[in-house]
Amino acid sequence: MSNIPTDIIPVEQAGTLYGLFRERLKRSPHHAAYQNYSSTDKVWSDITWEEVASQVARWQDALAKEELEPGDRVAINLKNCKEWVFFDQAAMGLGLIVVPLYPDDRPDNVAYILQDADVKLLFLQTAAQWKRLLPSITDEHHLKRVVIRNNDDDDLTEPAVYAEQWLPENWSIIRDWDTDPHQLASIIYTSGTTGRPKGVMLSHHNMLSVAAGSLQFMAVLPDDVFLSFLPLSHTLERTAGYYLPIMAGAKVAYARGIPQLADDMISVKPSIMIAVPRIFERIYTRLQAQLADKSIIAKGLFKATSKVGWAKFLHKQGRGWWRPSFIMWPILNKLVASKVKERFGGNMRVIVSGGAALPEQIAKLFIGLDMCLLQGYGLTETSPVISVNSPNHNIPASVGRPIPGVAVMIGNNDELLVRGPGNMIGYWNNHKATAQTIDAQGWLHTGDQARIDEEGHIHITGRIKDILVLSNGEKVPPGDIESAIIMDPVFEQALVLGEGESYLSALLVLNPELWLSLAKEHGLDGFDHDSLNDKALHSAVIKRLRELLHQFPAYARIRRVSLTLDPWTVENALMTPTMKIKRTKVIEHHQADIDKMYDS
Repeated sequence: MSNIPTDIIPVEQAGTLYGLFRERLKRSPHHAAYQNYSSTDKVWSDITWEEVASQVARWQDALAKEELEPGDRVAINLKNCKEWVFFDQAAMGLGLIVVPLYPDDRPDNVAYILQDADVKLLFLQTAAQWKRLLPSITDEHHLKRVVIRNNDDDDLTEPAVYAEQWLPENWSIIRDWDTDPHQLASIIYTSGTTGRPKGVMLSHHNMLSVAAGSLQFMAVLPDDVFLSFLPLSHTLERTAGYYLPIMAGAKVAYARGIPQLADDMISVKPSIMIAVPRIFERIYTRLQAQLADKSIIAKGLFKATSKVGWAKFLHKQGRGWWRPSFIMWPILNKLVASKVKERFGGNMRVIVSGGAALPEQIAKLFIGLDMCLLQGYGLTETSPVISVNSPNHNIPASVGRPIPGVAVMIGNNDELLVRGPGNMIGYWNNHKATAQTIDAQGWLHTGDQARIDEEGHIHITGRIKDILVLSNGEKVPPGDIESAIIMDPVFEQALVLGEGESYLSALLVLNPELWLSLAKEHGLDGFDHDSLNDKALHSAVIKRLRELLHQFPAYARIRRVSLTLDPWTVENALMTPTMKIKRTKVIEHHQADIDKMYDS
């Protein structure tokens, strides 16, 4: 870790999210703020806080010409880039309410949000986005202006305009704006797995307090570099990967996208990264596939490295004895662990995983390879961080301890209840849903079941609505089983069923790259769709699942399966933009297949 002292901006001094930016500008005008890759020049380049402030002023002048009033809503549907920051800060500096949208969300869903929030101005990436959205725009929408970032040379008609024509050539300095920190700053729509998304209202203080609380769990320094690739519309990335670095004075590099992530890590050499478990699951399965082709010696070395590394971790945490095998670590690190760490750029200090449960075996592998992987937990409704593990108190099976200022308790049905400065103001135009989520005492009901250990670490044990109750009364959390199944690279996605039935079944999406070899192994034609229904193949898959799920109780075994090569995606409305499977929609889509699995 660097010896450079921290430069944390206190919440009280920042006041608002825009005030946070203004204070960072005062403190570090010439320090690099953001790093972007230029596709034309093929190089990474920095922009300082002073240069960012100049662009924020330019965007403020452009927004001011639209005659928007403080409190009006403006939306942004953009991939992560410095322009996201320009727009966000410029809008907040004029008292506007920012509504972030997911770049990959479906047009009808975007149109619903624009109408529900009564958005007056929309910032898009491309003209193609606007063309896809336009058929869903009705007279009930009040869009006065649509700004397109990329100049695609397509002719645009009102209210759409390209940013380079809309932004002034000459502009003033950054503006002053002072408001109550508890005023509404943003409406963030939850990508619900059932029903229409709800608009979560977060204040300036909500997000500032959570960023500050998170900083007390791990040191972030001015010379740290964050690699940003989770969408900024995701509250975890926005609070912890955008506002938190401003608070600490660290630099943020914007990845080009998931396909280029491996190359970007090597180029940028980040020290901090925020990710969702799916990223680690993909790396894990890739490592396992690569190991399958290695020699017995190479496999043995890899296994020994992760085993010794994990034991070293437990010893360092005060939960394990010193072992003679630790003497071998310098060699194991050089031969194995260091090579894996180089794939992450070789400079990674902390990786935070959130947004969903991180399978413990994946955490153990990466930690065993000497990486500081910390699992956290939160909700959009809590801005979002509730708890996180810290480097010195890291229990990977848990989601950590509550950040400072956040109180937790276990309520009825083992539900985790939360009360803290990050708790939302409420749901936009939905008092009923607000009252159902936050009780009269101010406790926010998470919908997650949990237990809290003696040291205060929170362990999520299930989701109240997702628990399957079999006909014999046994209760099964499908999420745990699904996580175990997709550890096998053959299975891309899994959904476990069995509510009210006598046994469990599973809908399984196969990895198309591995399907052909699997079909060949069973003497099937991989190009014939009917091969997916082969009884012998199903028996082999069920046997494979039995081995994967050997640690689960007997009643949690999968008895029947339905196989498909068609993934559940955002585009086909079977997955949310935050990559959560819409269980109800998937069940509806596969109802005929499910009926066959339970047809006696």
